[in-house]
Amino acid sequence: MFPEPVVWSPPPANFNLSPDEVHVWRASLVPDKEGFAGLEALLAPQERLRANQFAFATDRGRFIAGRGILRQLLGAYLGQPPEELILEYGLHGKPVLRTKAGYWWMRFNLSHAQNVALYAFARGRELGIDLERIQPEFPGHEVAEHFFSAGELSELRDLPTEMWAQGFFTCWTSKEAYLKACGYGLTLPLNSFDTSPVAGFPRELRSADHRKWRLYPFEPAPGFVAAVVAEGVDWRVRHFDLSAPFPSPLMCIAAAGQTTRPSVESAGANV
Repeated sequence: MFPEPVVWSPPPANFNLSPDEVHVWRASLVPDKEGFAGLEALLAPQERLRANQFAFATDRGRFIAGRGILRQLLGAYLGQPPEELILEYGLHGKPVLRTKAGYWWMRFNLSHAQNVALYAFARGRELGIDLERIQPEFPGHEVAEHFFSAGELSELRDLPTEMWAQGFFTCWTSKEAYLKACGYGLTLPLNSFDTSPVAGFPRELRSADHRKWRLYPFEPAPGFVAAVVAEGVDWRVRHFDLSAPFPSPLMCIAAAGQTTRPSVESAGANV
């Protein structure tokens, strides 16, 4: 009834990102001491400043690990030193790379819940990803009444009580992934478009621009749900697991020059 668990593969030998692929990575945000220090060293000054603004050490650590892993992955795909990449943020907070001719094509997004993080990468396709832990104690009924569409509410009401929380968070992640892909943030009313809390629904969003996007919900780990929304319909997902302990093999791969920097010709195929 709900999204099936996915099969995660180890990191690939090279980081080719084909035009018809979306790569989704799963990572732990609890590195060992050595790994944490290595990830923190990759951060830009403004990222360190932001990290220091967190009130709790746990949140600070998750932010540092999350941003450090993002830089590792971007560096591996682009064949660039992770610490030299310049990250910027759009009007509604969506992270982007400062454009350079060699990697104008890179699109990415990230999400985390507790100590689990997901990262999505695509070539020239706008995309968004969202991850949530299923929380049966969360007051989802009230949230759904305020923010979900009439169609979504109807489907949720038909679910057995024991499946309601999973249905709610399946729907929520799909909506969040769409907003992140569009770059709208919360400026677009959540009840102005439809997803579905159950599997078996069309892998299209029911929105004003639904022909532009495709929705892919999945179960990244027991007790969690996630969704990717990306432009077009002609793409497939590959799943990679970046397991602790850190430092990850990405550091060694990048240092050895084994990353594959995409050519301008292959990048142009996705335009």
